[in-house]
Amino acid sequence: MSFHGMTPPVQLAEIDPGAFQDAALIMLCIYLCLLLALGVLGFIKSRHTEEDYYLAGRNQGWIVSSLTIMATFFSSFAFLGQPGLVYKEGAAFALFALNVPVAALVVYLVGRKVSAAGRLRGYVTPADMICGHYGNSAFLRILVALVGFLYAVPYVVIQLDAGGLVSRTTFPDSENSFLHGTYALAGVTVIYIMIGGMRSVAWTDVIQGILLIGGMLLAGIAAIAALGGITEFLEKVNKLPAEMLSLPGRSGGWPATKMMTVCFFAAVGSMIQPAQWMRYYAARSRQDLRRSALLLGIVLAGCSLFGVMLIGMGGEVLYPAVTGDGVLAPNPAVGNSFDQILVVVLKNHVPEVLGGGIGILLAALVCVAIMAASMSTADSNLHAMSAVFTRDIYGKLIRPSSSDTERTWVGRFVILAATGVAVILIQYKVENPDFEPIKLIAEMGLLAIAFSTQLLPITIDMLFLRRGSLAGAVGGLLAGLGIVFLFTPFFSMAVRGSGSGDATISFINNIRRSIDTGAFALIANVSVFALVSRFTDCSKRESPA
Repeated sequence: MSFHGMTPPVQLAEIDPGAFQDAALIMLCIYLCLLLALGVLGFIKSRHTEEDYYLAGRNQGWIVSSLTIMATFFSSFAFLGQPGLVYKEGAAFALFALNVPVAALVVYLVGRKVSAAGRLRGYVTPADMICGHYGNSAFLRILVALVGFLYAVPYVVIQLDAGGLVSRTTFPDSENSFLHGTYALAGVTVIYIMIGGMRSVAWTDVIQGILLIGGMLLAGIAAIAALGGITEFLEKVNKLPAEMLSLPGRSGGWPATKMMTVCFFAAVGSMIQPAQWMRYYAARSRQDLRRSALLLGIVLAGCSLFGVMLIGMGGEVLYPAVTGDGVLAPNPAVGNSFDQILVVVLKNHVPEVLGGGIGILLAALVCVAIMAASMSTADSNLHAMSAVFTRDIYGKLIRPSSSDTERTWVGRFVILAATGVAVILIQYKVENPDFEPIKLIAEMGLLAIAFSTQLLPITIDMLFLRRGSLAGAVGGLLAGLGIVFLFTPFFSMAVRGSGSGDATISFINNIRRSIDTGAFALIANVSVFALVSRFTDCSKRESPA
């Protein structure tokens, strides 16, 4: 193997790995205890109704709304997947930070309208509002719920997987640290969601959101300082191979068309998925969401670009990727995954830059912040998945006569069951490391977002145009979901080996290299939606506020 970079890895100062692991363990225990305490406090403050459990009484102010939206949006994809892709691809993927202003615009335009309609009509899930607009169709409700599951399940898996990855990198001397980290993350998350509902989830998101912002800023500072300051950082980055500094990236997989569609549709898909939709319902007022959009667009955009870009590009200077047998791989000092670059830089260079004691403590705190990124998205999606099943499937289709208390307990069981399934999948991955569907955090995240993006046409029509029909909404959603499924690893695994199957996979891969999966599926979705609506009844039963 040979170094695929212009400089060898930077020599590190001697750092006691035992001291770092002890500090990280102490920080993690304190943090997990704090989350459990917030779960108990959320239970004490709750009114023990279904609406309170899922929406915290629709009384979240702008600071809590901002940070819970931010923490849900900024998952392990942002802390591990994005820096890993910048480390792998170069400056091309650093442009992904542009998705944050787009996300803020969605909160401003869509979130405020959803919030007002939810307060007026008592909506709890996306399907409540969508089916109220297009007619109370059981099939449409099932489809919208399915979109929620297709987004939430892979996202919960990659969050718990990321927690295990951070644990393994932070505690390399501990046997089975990956699974132990996954179990700890899953267990604590399930407990505080089950007992405290949305109120506990939102309060923990406030802590996690603050840690995320601070962690990103510290990561960027550490990358600059490790390379000798801003001037030296820029000079060393400028000496990287040309393909690291331009589109379509080092692998050639990120042309401008794909990068721009990913930036736009990943943001939109992330902000109209069920967990975010329910945060719009939970906000105290439209004014609070307007302020949340402003904070998200200004603060998080800067932190994202600063942290992700500097860590990814600086990581290539510090730990040049290697090539062997024509395959690009992370530097051996990083591990077996590009996704580990952020944790490795923090662990090795924050103590080096800031000195032993304070540096070790801050590096340990940021590793906890990365686990916070995982938990803040896992808890939101588990909670939303519970609401979707309980309200849209159990309460509307299976037992319409069920009480608030019964549905709330069913929701708690769903949270426990979904977490169990996610842990089983992660255990399977550990035993089968080449299992394609859950191999990379970033790829899994983009696939989940592609599913949720298929709600965009009916959301725009419902809130702004009001010209679509029930048949059009159902047809468009089926077309979009079907196309996204063709891009999943499961489809490739099913047809690989047959003549027509290999040709189909080749065609799909060519499309994937030029445009975002969700954007391509959206073309079919919108076409079917518009065509069917043109020739079917477009009457509505009620309109959103």
